[in-house]
Amino acid sequence: MSNLAKRSSQLARSMAGLARRNVRLLVALAAALVFLYLLEEVGEGEIMKLDTLAYRLFVEKLRSDPITSVMKSFTGLLDIPVLLVMTLIVTAFAPGKAPGRCVAANLIGSLVLNVVLKQIIQRPRPDGFRLIAETGYSFPSGHSMISMAFFGLLVWMVWTYEKDRRFRLIWCALFSLIIVMVGVSRIYLGVHYASDVLAGFCVSLIWLAFYTKVVAPAFMAQGE
Repeated sequence: MSNLAKRSSQLARSMAGLARRNVRLLVALAAALVFLYLLEEVGEGEIMKLDTLAYRLFVEKLRSDPITSVMKSFTGLLDIPVLLVMTLIVTAFAPGKAPGRCVAANLIGSLVLNVVLKQIIQRPRPDGFRLIAETGYSFPSGHSMISMAFFGLLVWMVWTYEKDRRFRLIWCALFSLIIVMVGVSRIYLGVHYASDVLAGFCVSLIWLAFYTKVVAPAFMAQGE
């Protein structure tokens, strides 16, 4: 192998190692760029092509009574009473009190952040094709943001602390599916644009990058 090829191979390995060591930072940066792009588009007051395509797919083509029931069930997972019950379940079954406190603090923080962002941006909700009643502003989607923050933290906890690889994969896949389906349900039910949902996911990915690096480890260390 030539010296140039060896150096290229070493550089590739170094870059791959650097990326693995900075996954949170890379995810947060990518999410921030997408969010800023969406925010700029929303600021111009136009309906994005993404929103139009999602409307055609989820509203015009997929709507039916059976699917509507499923979508309402997914969106209902983010009702405050349901989230409180799930937080209590984590508190009851996870070892020690730290995981429950960690989940509760994450939930409160993401809720406050969503309210602040909505009040600053003040994008009106879609009108004319809603299947459920909703109030308040639209951007970023609260359900999408909270689902990513809440279940995303559970993904991190399971991936970090569960030793059984099979259970780890199953639970992480389940929580990830819930995150995606909650976002889809908000578009399908006509209470959010696709850009609202994507923005909510992006904000919570940035939040989780910080929370799982700084806050969550401090909580979890209390249970050791």
